[in-house]
Amino acid sequence: MLSRVAESVCWMSRYVERAENVARFVDVNYNLTLGESTALSEQWWPLINTTGDYQDFSKRYENASRENALKFLLFDAENPNSILSCIAKARECARTVREVLPSAIWEQLNRFKMLVEKASESGEAYEQPYDFCESVRMASQLLNGIASASMLRDEAWSFSQIGRYIERADKTSRIVDVQYFLLLPKVEDVGTSIDIVRWSSLLKSADALDMYRRRHGRILPNKVAEFLILDPLFPRSIRYSVDLVQSNLASMRAKDAARDDLPSEVLVSQLAQRLNTVTIEEIVEQGMHSFIDQLQGALNSLGNIIYADFFNTLNQHQRFAGQRQIAGDMVQQQS
Repeated sequence: MLSRVAESVCWMSRYVERAENVARFVDVNYNLTLGESTALSEQWWPLINTTGDYQDFSKRYENASRENALKFLLFDAENPNSILSCIAKARECARTVREVLPSAIWEQLNRFKMLVEKASESGEAYEQPYDFCESVRMASQLLNGIASASMLRDEAWSFSQIGRYIERADKTSRIVDVQYFLLLPKVEDVGTSIDIVRWSSLLKSADALDMYRRRHGRILPNKVAEFLILDPLFPRSIRYSVDLVQSNLASMRAKDAARDDLPSEVLVSQLAQRLNTVTIEEIVEQGMHSFIDQLQGALNSLGNIIYADFFNTLNQHQRFAGQRQIAGDMVQQQS
């Protein structure tokens, strides 16, 4: 597969996953702040922090009101991580590699883009963001379902999965990092309705509330963090996402048994091993922010190394030249 094609497929999936996660965060945060009670009225600024775009937001908006936050996160064309921008970029990635994608994916991406553009023009999403965020989630999940049902399990599929799960791990780590300490209650709030609502909202942002209750029952801060970071079976946990990236890199490795291990394979193996062995008690002792900061650094490094291993044309040329040289040396030795 051409490096250009692999990169486009990977980023198409990342952008769609990013848009879905933003919709999740906005939807849950909006419901959490309904009524603008004193205890919850400042929850829009942490949401901007969650996306990692607070510096860009601060330059162009005076305050983190609900209206400003919704405009920035949903439809701001100057924000590269708004839903509008993400879907536009996902469609552009797909346009350049239509030859490797089922036509149903291209058609769904076009419908997805038109849905978002129509919502940005109508302005209704500012008044009732729930319906819009729900439509974004459904459009994203429909796209993923179409891909799962129609794509060959070849390299294009592997790169689409790698992109999706790196993005998912990153966004889950951000929501845990920002919300964990913000939601840690005061002593007088422990066990109260507001305490339960806050932690439930965090779980809902990852569609995790029902499965968490099935696994742990009572909502406890450390158990919530453990479920979203370390659970091996929940598909939006960080550990599950990293394991999926590892398995898809390994599947491509299996098709080229003569290839040496790439740096990306080594790094994702180390990261998966860390998540498979660390406990929530060790994370809390180290400091949640410190652990998540290290994790996000590792995920960023993994993205950069995957680029170097697979998408950087110069690196590919050098690797193939080295392989040809080795093959030539072997032929000479045999002769």
